[in-house]
Amino acid sequence: MHKNKETIISVKNLSKSFRLKIPSKGLKNNIHSFFFPKFSSINAVNNISFEIKKGELVGFIGPNGAGKSTTLKMLSGILFPDSGEITVSGLSPQKDRKKLAYKIGTIFGQKPQLWFHLPAIDTFELFSKIYEIDEKEYKKRVNYLIKKFEISDVVQQPVRKLSLGQRMRCEFVLALLHNPEVLFLDEPTIGLDITIKKTIRALIKKINQEEGVTVILTSHDMDDVETICNRVIVINNGEIIYDDTLEKIKEHYGDKKIIRIETNNPIVFKERKGIKILKQNTHEVEATIDTTKIDFNKITEEFLKKNSLSDVTIEEPPIEDIIEKIYKKKKKINKKLEKVTQ
Repeated sequence: MHKNKETIISVKNLSKSFRLKIPSKGLKNNIHSFFFPKFSSINAVNNISFEIKKGELVGFIGPNGAGKSTTLKMLSGILFPDSGEITVSGLSPQKDRKKLAYKIGTIFGQKPQLWFHLPAIDTFELFSKIYEIDEKEYKKRVNYLIKKFEISDVVQQPVRKLSLGQRMRCEFVLALLHNPEVLFLDEPTIGLDITIKKTIRALIKKINQEEGVTVILTSHDMDDVETICNRVIVINNGEIIYDDTLEKIKEHYGDKKIIRIETNNPIVFKERKGIKILKQNTHEVEATIDTTKIDFNKITEEFLKKNSLSDVTIEEPPIEDIIEKIYKKKKKINKKLEKVTQ
């Protein structure tokens, strides 16, 4: 995880809570609560700490309400924490918000930054003035990004006439216009078709490799995370419950393998403890093998003795299944702790 590189984001003991008005039932209670409202406090982020090295591609994931967006908003200076310390590119997001704006880029899949009725190129030019980019440098940079994201045929069209895929490419150019050191991506591929998603993912990785931009990605599309990121921070109920590489997460929690086999002979393969057959016909079988209950190598050796193999593929379980398993494990631990402390 870029052990020899400098830390570009540091978060220490970060917490953020929100006061929510408790709703009342009935007209009388509604009138009373208008004058004497009652509030409850929700811990959106609860004492989290982590560091991100320069150039890392980090997936920041969790269910709805886990604290992802709240954390990103604090990292970018939009929200103020209740307690804790944050530095991004050597700056405090809350104390140095204007300076930080020159260091970071943001893309929110559901909150466009482009002016809807103007051509994208007009918004690019406006942002070049806001970021005080030299005219010569701006033209060089914008032409490079337009070519990179293949939008030369759409930048002169009003944004309202662009497809979602075209608009998102323009959003990326806007976010990268001022050469940011850190790129915050919140659901950048939401609503896009599979082809455009693949293109956007490839472009994110390319920008990271060529310019060393640090990328923090939140997404409910686990294909985004698995394709783009080499590290995953899992947050749930405002707490970090996992922080490591994708390889380690699969190694620790990916105890089930999916195997697909084709044979030349009528297949000999039976379901037993640790093996669940998903589908089977005369010459093909697809099954899951639980490596905590049965030796995977022993099973494959046994199978080869009884069958003439034509083709075989072995896959890890989908990353979303592994993440769900982490949530469930953490939930069980919390329940045990509650019983102990009661």
